[in-house]
Amino acid sequence: MTSWKTMDPAHKRYVIRTNLFMAGYVAVNVAAITGAFDPIVGSRAGILLGLAVAAPIAGQLWATLALMNESDEFVRALNAKRFILASGLAMALFSAWGFAESYGDAPHAPGWLIYPLFWGLFGLVSPFLKSSR
Repeated sequence: MTSWKTMDPAHKRYVIRTNLFMAGYVAVNVAAITGAFDPIVGSRAGILLGLAVAAPIAGQLWATLALMNESDEFVRALNAKRFILASGLAMALFSAWGFAESYGDAPHAPGWLIYPLFWGLFGLVSPFLKSSR
């Protein structure tokens, strides 16, 4: 396991960026869960709330892509391969569920579930993809 002292600068920046973006994500969601935004939920202003929650997710994905860009070519290729495979699997599974909703009366799955699905799949495929080829 890598410690903070031995971690390369690109990974340190990734950890800092991810923590900052996820702190914003948690703060907005905790405020929403505790009722801070109840007056605007269901209104047009609620759309801004949805965008405010999505912004840190976009930022965290940017942090991941920045890590790939700042890493050496092996790490970049390996993580890009994992990212692409997890993205494709997440889109395929979420699309399949959407069709099951449309044609088979499956229960509704909110669209935001694709983000944790992607990271779950990223974690599942990573141990199996150890080559940049």
